[in-house]
Amino acid sequence: MKLYAHSKADTPQNQWHPLEEHLHATANNARHFAETWESGAWAYNAGLLHDLGKSDSRFQGYLLRCNELDDSDYDSGRVNHSSTGASCAEDGIKPFGRILAYLIAGHHAGLPDWFSSESANAALSMRLKEGRENSKRIRAFSEELILSLLPMTKPSFVNAANFHFWARMLFSCLVDADYLDTEQFMDEEKSRQRSHYPYLSSLAPRLFDFLDDLEQKAPQSSVNEIRAEIRRACERKADSPKGLFSLTVPTGGGKTLSAMAFAMRHAIKHGQRRIIYVIPYTSIIEQTGHTLSRVFGHENVIEHHSNLHPEKETFRSQLASENWDAPIIITTNVQFFESLYAAKSSRCRKLHNIINSVVILDEAQLLPPNLLMPCVESMNELVRNYGVSLVLATATQPLLPNLEPALEIIPPEMNLYDRLKRTKIVFPESTIRPKDWVSLAERLQQHEQVLCIVNTRRDCYDLFKLMPEGTYHLSALMCGAHRSAIIQSIRLRLQKNLPTRVISTQLVEAGVDIDFPVVYRALAGLDSIAQAAGRCNREGVLNKSGKLGEVQVFMAPRPAPRGLLRKGEDTTCEMFEDMKNPDQPGAVFRYFRLFYSRINDAGSDFRELLTKDVNPNLFVQFRTAAEQFKLIDDQAQRPVIVRYGDSNHYINRLRYAGPCREITRALQRFTVNIPVQVAEAMQSDGRMEEIEPGILIQCGLKIYDEKTGLAVFAEQLPIEDLMI
Repeated sequence: MKLYAHSKADTPQNQWHPLEEHLHATANNARHFAETWESGAWAYNAGLLHDLGKSDSRFQGYLLRCNELDDSDYDSGRVNHSSTGASCAEDGIKPFGRILAYLIAGHHAGLPDWFSSESANAALSMRLKEGRENSKRIRAFSEELILSLLPMTKPSFVNAANFHFWARMLFSCLVDADYLDTEQFMDEEKSRQRSHYPYLSSLAPRLFDFLDDLEQKAPQSSVNEIRAEIRRACERKADSPKGLFSLTVPTGGGKTLSAMAFAMRHAIKHGQRRIIYVIPYTSIIEQTGHTLSRVFGHENVIEHHSNLHPEKETFRSQLASENWDAPIIITTNVQFFESLYAAKSSRCRKLHNIINSVVILDEAQLLPPNLLMPCVESMNELVRNYGVSLVLATATQPLLPNLEPALEIIPPEMNLYDRLKRTKIVFPESTIRPKDWVSLAERLQQHEQVLCIVNTRRDCYDLFKLMPEGTYHLSALMCGAHRSAIIQSIRLRLQKNLPTRVISTQLVEAGVDIDFPVVYRALAGLDSIAQAAGRCNREGVLNKSGKLGEVQVFMAPRPAPRGLLRKGEDTTCEMFEDMKNPDQPGAVFRYFRLFYSRINDAGSDFRELLTKDVNPNLFVQFRTAAEQFKLIDDQAQRPVIVRYGDSNHYINRLRYAGPCREITRALQRFTVNIPVQVAEAMQSDGRMEEIEPGILIQCGLKIYDEKTGLAVFAEQLPIEDLMI
């Protein structure tokens, strides 16, 4: 009887998806994705065997039953088709079958561990036992298919240390090829809307026309002249061979668009397929997304992050976010690096489209030190073996341990840090901490326009409460929609030269385009202090009158919280005697060398999960490693949905219609992350309710303040909420 991979409701059986047709189409697509990195045969063979288990009569009977066409010629039991294909690969292809077994077993459920007490029967060692029993029923079909496999040779660059990375790239090729072929059969209209994007070469004129127009319309100033020089330096360096680059430009030097100019010229020179712009925080991604959409057209720029406006998404952009097949991708550190170590098929699907791209890593100093080793190793792998050119773009270039040598794009003779010097950073004379915030609040009130950045949300709240009416508060206790509105108000006031005082956490330090004549910064890591200085005299307006912006570093009443923030503060204290030019690259390099030496574990324990048992048995803990590789500790924090703006509209829809992509996307802009114990306390006393499993929302109580956000520090509920 003819075998099928997929059926369609209300469709004659002879129009279903033939199994052999699906296997060969998936194999050919996967081979196409992998052939540029010596792995085409591996991806082809994985594709040819991935649905082998569907040839079992029990699976064919399942398709009939689903379509109410039950046939007594077919068995009525169920079969795990992935396990069956995995066992056939393991037992039928020596010595490489186990590599394919991981991919095949995981193509729906995700890459498995070899053994795991937590995943138990999901571990590959257990699934192979199940698959062997099933594979006896399809021996003739499997033996015939195995004869069609291509000869495989392990690529020269693969070793025990990077085997897991190569296997995950193969997995990506298989998963995307499988999804695409299945989609083409199941939903032709959806398939037609996918891809078909312009090449970078056809988008390039939009970028360079935009940059030319920007330069022509920019006011004449030394800062704008230097920005134009930086762009030209980037374009000249773009002819360099593929590899790792650093772009070290002081804040306010036009780094974003100059990095794009380099990436575009470089990609076209070397035939690279896309540009991926990686940003550390969702709080600043909207600014970059807006700029690049203006340049290239909204339809050619895919933003893939959790803080996306649902109204900005089209059906086509949703498809492109699944596998990153658009020419310009904007994403976050979390999405990028966690995907590189993921196990789930949905997260790994896009990985093969990172290959042969230009990746711009913005604010590279913000990589998490506790996972620095695996982050650096993934960057090295992409550059060495997968045709990626990677640009580390920042004003405070970190000295990342074990990273391949980077070619600096800006020549030293440009002397940017002296020519773009717009601030004077003044460190405290004493490290004695004051008793309270009162004296600092008094000093801040002496300035008409001032930004003060502190280390914690509690510090921000306490200091703000001492400031006069009209002061702005910015912290992560405010939802994304609220923060965006406040930042926009601050910009407008500064543009009109109105009195503007702001108390903020460090969320303004990376990429937020605001410009104050005076900035106060609580003692912190030197990189944070330098980034804070980038919000001071950003446009060099004070330089015209022979002045510099004022950056005052002060001792806060409380030290930074224990952990990485405290290590940064302590490292800066240790360098106090070497602070003559704290904003120069040399001082920043010395800071990072000392800071990284203080990190007890940069991810070496995590690395062992993926490498220690590769030789000789190919035992890899893919799933356990993926669960442990978290740039943000989502176990310690819990997102809660607050009542701000039009969030009530979406909360009501969620309550009565249940969660769906549109509603949950919209509500992401109205979430605040708080410690788990705080969330539980607010739920127990009625300030929060669990509207759906795992989804906490603010009750009707007025505990979200229009000035400071979620009132987790308030000592009592508002009076109106206590009245009956």
